[in-house]
Amino acid sequence: MNGRALLASCSMSDDDGAPYTLIRDLPATDRPRERLRDFGAGALSNAELLAILLRTGSSRESALAQATRLIGRFGTLRGFAQASFAELCNEKGLGEAKTAQLKAALELGVRLEQESHHERPVMHGPEEIAAMLVPEMSLLDQEHVRVVLLDTRHRVIEKPTVYVGSVHTAQVRISELLKDAIRTNAVSFVLVHNHPSGDPLPSAADTEMTSKVWAAAKMMDITLDDHLIIGNGAFVSMNRLGLGFPRT
Repeated sequence: MNGRALLASCSMSDDDGAPYTLIRDLPATDRPRERLRDFGAGALSNAELLAILLRTGSSRESALAQATRLIGRFGTLRGFAQASFAELCNEKGLGEAKTAQLKAALELGVRLEQESHHERPVMHGPEEIAAMLVPEMSLLDQEHVRVVLLDTRHRVIEKPTVYVGSVHTAQVRISELLKDAIRTNAVSFVLVHNHPSGDPLPSAADTEMTSKVWAAAKMMDITLDDHLIIGNGAFVSMNRLGLGFPRT
């Protein structure tokens, strides 16, 4: 038996001496790459997809075991995506090269989601605004305020970020929120901001800001259609809740 065959026939072990199986020793039907080829990427678990990106494990851990550990370490795939470059580099078995590879793959996913909305989509309700921004804004570790500017047919003109930092009416200038709407001649707009805590429920400050923005926009003959708050992959429509918007 040659050295390669001997290695393949032996069990590897982790730091505690517990044996584990190399991916190449698994049946073909259980290997992530072969499963992706035969059944498509949608059939794979998060850990299997991550293992394909990692490509190789370490002398003490298979790529699949490493992927499973990483997702467990950060709680969810979203938590993993939110981890900083430095945090991932400090994880056992990862270095700058693998971390850069993972961050690049995650960014491609975000850009793919954004690309489908570049052809001036029509926004009929908060669900469509949320579908456009939730994947990206759920990952932000600071509060960002964006305005989705709409024309007379409710098509998206632009969706610029107008503020980064702690959102509070004492800090956010209403004129800054309206500047792009005036510049682009938008007929209406949707205010969107995220809660890095992951809880999208509105605060009293969110309600106060919404009320002030609505009143200022009305004076400019621009309509504030809604204010969405995003957190942990979910969103809340303040208009639907009747918070900050006049009752009709």
